[in-house]
Amino acid sequence: MPAYITTPIYYVNDRPHIGHAYTTTVCDVWARAMRLRGEDVFFLTGTDEHGVKVEKSAATKGVTPQALADENAAEFQRVLKVFGLTNDDFIRTTEPRHEKQVQYFVKRLLDAGSVYLGTFEGWYDEGQEEYYTETRAKELDYKSPISGRPLTRATEQNYYFKLSSFQKRLEDFFAANPDFVQPAARRNEVLGRLRDGLQDVPVTRTNFTWGIPFPGDEKHVIYVWIDALFNYITALGLGEPGGLLATQRAKYWPAAYHVIGKEILWFHAVIWPALLMALELPMPRRIHAHSFWIADGQKMSKSMGNFVDLPTIEGYFAKYGLDAWRWYMATQGPLQASDSDFRAQHFHETYTSELVNVVGNCPSRVTAMISKYFEGKMPADSQAGGEWPAKCAAAVAQWSAAIDELDLVGAAQAAMSLLREVDAFIHRTEPFKLAKDPARTGELCSILAQCAETVRIAGVMLEPFLPEKMAELRIALGQGDAPAATMAERTTWGRIAAGTQLVKCALFPRVEV
Repeated sequence: MPAYITTPIYYVNDRPHIGHAYTTTVCDVWARAMRLRGEDVFFLTGTDEHGVKVEKSAATKGVTPQALADENAAEFQRVLKVFGLTNDDFIRTTEPRHEKQVQYFVKRLLDAGSVYLGTFEGWYDEGQEEYYTETRAKELDYKSPISGRPLTRATEQNYYFKLSSFQKRLEDFFAANPDFVQPAARRNEVLGRLRDGLQDVPVTRTNFTWGIPFPGDEKHVIYVWIDALFNYITALGLGEPGGLLATQRAKYWPAAYHVIGKEILWFHAVIWPALLMALELPMPRRIHAHSFWIADGQKMSKSMGNFVDLPTIEGYFAKYGLDAWRWYMATQGPLQASDSDFRAQHFHETYTSELVNVVGNCPSRVTAMISKYFEGKMPADSQAGGEWPAKCAAAVAQWSAAIDELDLVGAAQAAMSLLREVDAFIHRTEPFKLAKDPARTGELCSILAQCAETVRIAGVMLEPFLPEKMAELRIALGQGDAPAATMAERTTWGRIAAGTQLVKCALFPRVEV
């Protein structure tokens, strides 16, 4: 079954930082996990390149908006490679394939009577490029909910999307699909705002030129947020029915997950579904709006010097490795309703307690004992795994259920629990003592074989989180470097044949603070 996951497309007026790295890593872990299960996955990310902010920044730097967009989009693409991310496409909103399809969809909205020409008078958030009614602006104390800067008063003739006409349909949709927006706290925010009633939203602007021309009236350019939302379907070619791209990719719609930050939830949870309704296209399965990273208990700020930017991230790569960064993002990040505090000491403690002491130490102990007592050859298990095959099967089922719900912490802990149980099993059975008694060699063989096989299965579940180190573990356990088998096949008990040559491994070295 096709599985489609998206990040928001990142605004090129900013350089990559922890927020971009986090969302894209979350999506990458999920995409890898789904591919591991044998799913047909499409993973999309990209850059949002139009709008007044890009136009102004380019003018300040003395370059064209396109040149600025090209420069920053190239940096985002470079970073994806540095992070080892596995996106299937990278879409840019300045690409002809996107611009052409956006005009096609907007023309459909216009022809259907869902868009009309009108005059806006109200409040505008320049930083977010978002309009507010008087009621909403008053609730916000006439300040941006994101930057805190004052809203500006604006009057402008625009084309509008009849969002207000979708009030009842959206309310019915949310009632019928209670899990559409996650986590639950974010859903409640949307429902609360929805109860205030919907206002029509601008589809075009006339106070700048850096955007996609509105079809039939090129004095207007398409509002950057409307332009940006369509990326999720233009990347699949849905605006070119019968075209090659649509033929290859249309099967991926609707998306399984749009993963976004909570600050852009309204656009994705209300405006985007209404646009899809107007176009008679299926809804995505879920919008998952994660929270923010803070640093040392405070909001991240460049002026305060606690902003986790790309050079800072690359410093963590150099010290701890890429997999350690992925692990911290996936297991300690703000995927749910609460913000997460990024602290150097906490990063180090997580690396040591989980990766060094569990993911590193458990396979090291097992392979070291097999190397010492059996010349590195996998011993035969006369007990056919004992209780361990059932334990492993239960953990795999728990992992799979967690992945379905984008519960990365739950999926990671399903694997970690197996490794911790192996450590406890070794502590309880004391194979290093059994090795001194030749009469108990058979018992020793079974214990270490069961430990090695359980470690192997836990390693399969950890691959989406720790792809580099789990590739090393596969090789150490004699399983080759590029497994072609599916998750179900690879987590079947007994794939390490007796006599297979294993290698002692040390996956995560200790790092001094």
